[in-house]
Amino acid sequence: MSGAALCCPWHHRQHGKEYGCLSKLVISEKPSVGQSISKVLGATQRCDGYLEGSGYVVSWCVGHLVELAQPEAYDEKYAKWRKEDLPILPDRWQYRVSGSTKKQFSILKDLMNRNDVTTIVNACDAGREGELIFRLVYHQCKCNKPIERLWISSMEDSAIREGFAGLRPGTEYDSLYEAALCRERADWIVGINATRLFSCLYRQTLNVGRVMTPTLGMTVDREAAIAAFVPEPFYTVRLLADGCEAASERFKEKATAIALRDACKKEMETKVKAVERKEKQEKAPALYDLTSLQRDANRLLGFTAQQTLDYTQSLYEKKLCTYPRTDSRFLTDDMAGMLPGLVEHTAAAFGISENLSVNAGQVTDSKKVSDHHAIIPTKEVQHCNFTELPKGEFAVLQLIAARLLCAVGEPYRYAETTVELECAGQVFTAKGKTVLDEGWKAVEKCFFAAKSEKQSSGLPQLAEGTVLPLTSVDMKEGKTTPPKHFTEDLLLQAMETASVDEFPDEAERKGIGTPATRAATIEKLVQKGFLERKGSGKVKSLIPTDKGKALITVTPEQIQSPSMTADWEEKLVQIEKGLYPAEDFMQEISGMMETMVNTYEVVKGADTLMSNVKVIGNCPHCGAEVVEREKGWFCANRECRFVLWKDNAYFQKIGKRMTAQIAEKLVRDGRVRLKDCKSQKTGKTYNASLLLSTEADGRAKFTMEFDKDKGGKTK
Repeated sequence: MSGAALCCPWHHRQHGKEYGCLSKLVISEKPSVGQSISKVLGATQRCDGYLEGSGYVVSWCVGHLVELAQPEAYDEKYAKWRKEDLPILPDRWQYRVSGSTKKQFSILKDLMNRNDVTTIVNACDAGREGELIFRLVYHQCKCNKPIERLWISSMEDSAIREGFAGLRPGTEYDSLYEAALCRERADWIVGINATRLFSCLYRQTLNVGRVMTPTLGMTVDREAAIAAFVPEPFYTVRLLADGCEAASERFKEKATAIALRDACKKEMETKVKAVERKEKQEKAPALYDLTSLQRDANRLLGFTAQQTLDYTQSLYEKKLCTYPRTDSRFLTDDMAGMLPGLVEHTAAAFGISENLSVNAGQVTDSKKVSDHHAIIPTKEVQHCNFTELPKGEFAVLQLIAARLLCAVGEPYRYAETTVELECAGQVFTAKGKTVLDEGWKAVEKCFFAAKSEKQSSGLPQLAEGTVLPLTSVDMKEGKTTPPKHFTEDLLLQAMETASVDEFPDEAERKGIGTPATRAATIEKLVQKGFLERKGSGKVKSLIPTDKGKALITVTPEQIQSPSMTADWEEKLVQIEKGLYPAEDFMQEISGMMETMVNTYEVVKGADTLMSNVKVIGNCPHCGAEVVEREKGWFCANRECRFVLWKDNAYFQKIGKRMTAQIAEKLVRDGRVRLKDCKSQKTGKTYNASLLLSTEADGRAKFTMEFDKDKGGKTK
């Protein structure tokens, strides 16, 4: 126990005796959230790893305290990667406490076992992963006390009070937990088996993931389409008459366009064949869910998806916006009454003096809200000093606020005029637009004046049948353009609608990943060296590397198929709703991996495909090639244990880092000159030569040769 008796005066306790009153243990996902909850509940007495008071004990997880065990926990033979040991499909799943969070886990375990604690309140984030984080800790502690669930979409004090007044039985979220377990275990099965399979077969680390690989596949397909694209020229003829510029249809043949241009020049007049004026409107945009917010933040601000999620999560914890990990773009019907006040407070906070409309019906629809409603600012923005917010957080909050004020606004109304001119037997078309009512776009301009759309000019008043002299006639050449490189904006859109191309008639879109996980997927692809961000502007393109292209080339269709992964995601949602058996889902994943391991054949020519792996020399132990991989420089001979780790413990001791240049020189020459090495004992620096040799099994061995003025000693 962590000193509760000493720091909580209203709970007098001697070792082994019960507390004097009953308490509820509240467990949040992060310390900052726990502190906000404890303040509302009156649990203000600080203890080691928790707070206490008013009949509540409030503590927290620190991310995933409990995680799936590695394969070697099931059998020591799995410590080595061998194809013959695959597939690895645990009959009974094992978990372990994360090494970096053992202290907090121990605190939670002691708190759960306290005699005065009668009920555990799960206050982790209200979603699939939050449910998983809590339940794994609960089960790892072997706790069997009843669970209540706090489910809120805002960290405002009023929302917390309301949530605690309406705590739900934990059993109502058992299906959500089942889905979370399936997601975690499916990712483990695919990641462990496919990564080991392809890494063993192609002799380099090739990380494969259930969501990561199809996402990478989409980028590789896009780059292939761009590379294969052949621009085709097209030609148009343009007329200018009485201030009206009209264009012909596109012509593939230049000669056809030239002939039309010359014919028009001969006539030098045109007839107004038709004039049509239509009043149109553009409805206000929907509120943000996480994906649409990430897309706009990337497109407008250049933020990565992960940056946007981090900024929004911080704003949520500061009570300035609602829960970010949502896939809904609507509010519940019962929130309509609070909207006028929220709109007023938000507008005032951002200095918006426009006369704002509040059409609550445009943004409320309970049927379109699943776990959480859309992301909106909270009324706390009126008390916020924006100058104290980090720039990134303020920029995201500004997007969220602007979207709320626009979403409840009036439609943007305009008149579109289409004029058809006839000359030399061909029809030329001109379009013009006149704004009738700026509606919600007036609000958007207040926030983003520089980003508002350019106003298109209207057309002159023309009457059907009028003959006009031509001011000019010319021909313009254009070229068809290739598909665009994926930015995070476009890739998030592709992930969200992954199955649309294959199943265009489906009523519901099926995506890969979830709003909460897509950012992490993109970041992992970049960190593992499969994607890289390129471009000189603030909005970068996501380009697959040679390593990424090679991985997609050798992975079978079922691993890289967006539609299959989207189908899995849909089944996880069905498990959440209790409509699909978790056992069937896991059997499908396990069966697929078993089939793949038993039937997969190495792709012909893969050695050439993988030739981008850098060879830095020959192994000093066995003479095979030494190649660079993700974590170091390895001997290509799988029986040899020679490796120079990038995160090298010996180098850390002397205050140096194993670089590619040092590794190459060691392998080539067996020694390298190092300057400014640092002594752990004295803290002083020295120069020396590092010599490389090997143990009997091939493991690297280092010796130090000091300068002569140091006595010529070796270490």
